[in-house]
Amino acid sequence: MILLWVLGILLGLLVLVCLLRVGAVVSYDGTLTVRAAVGPFRFQAVPGKEPKKEKPKRKKPEQEPAPEKTKEKKKPAFPRPDRSDIRSAVSELWPPLKRALGRTRRGIRIAPLEVSVVLGGRDDPAKAAENYGYANAAVWSAMPALEQLLDIPHPHIHIGMDFEQGQDCFGVRAGVTIRVGTLLAVGLQIGIPALKWYLRFRKRHKQAATPNTEPAEKRPAA
Repeated sequence: MILLWVLGILLGLLVLVCLLRVGAVVSYDGTLTVRAAVGPFRFQAVPGKEPKKEKPKRKKPEQEPAPEKTKEKKKPAFPRPDRSDIRSAVSELWPPLKRALGRTRRGIRIAPLEVSVVLGGRDDPAKAAENYGYANAAVWSAMPALEQLLDIPHPHIHIGMDFEQGQDCFGVRAGVTIRVGTLLAVGLQIGIPALKWYLRFRKRHKQAATPNTEPAEKRPAA
């Protein structure tokens, strides 16, 4: 009898956690700001609180020489994906992600969604115009599909060009809210395909970065 009570309480807690809404609002206009929400609680995640300044410690009259620091091994940098990697990710991950989002019945809400991109074309006007076309094609082909799968009440996306400036300007303010149960369901359905793509991505870039050390006499003749 006690075991049934314990199982019932755990099941009730699990249901409450799955119904709990979590979310975040991300803003970037040169400085990144992230405000997170868990149920009724709100807090700022980025930037975090500044650490308290510690009072300077008094130096001892006699100090032993500090031991020499051992050189730390540099961790390999994460490979930067190129256009072919992005295309392969979209082609492989979009179908399972679309199925997962379709089963949520627009259970994910994106509000606000305000994006402003201004491409600088002073240095290379032709390249800027090409990127402008790619950006518009990507946005206006993706947004109708996303609005069928997600709840996006008032999207505002602006893409422009400025031939008098050399750098691109980017600003965004986007918020997302989702129930924990919905997040777990989407994560379980997209997790395995995403992991498979990531492992192939790392293997491909690792092979490209590894120099061919095979002796010349063993290499096949050209």
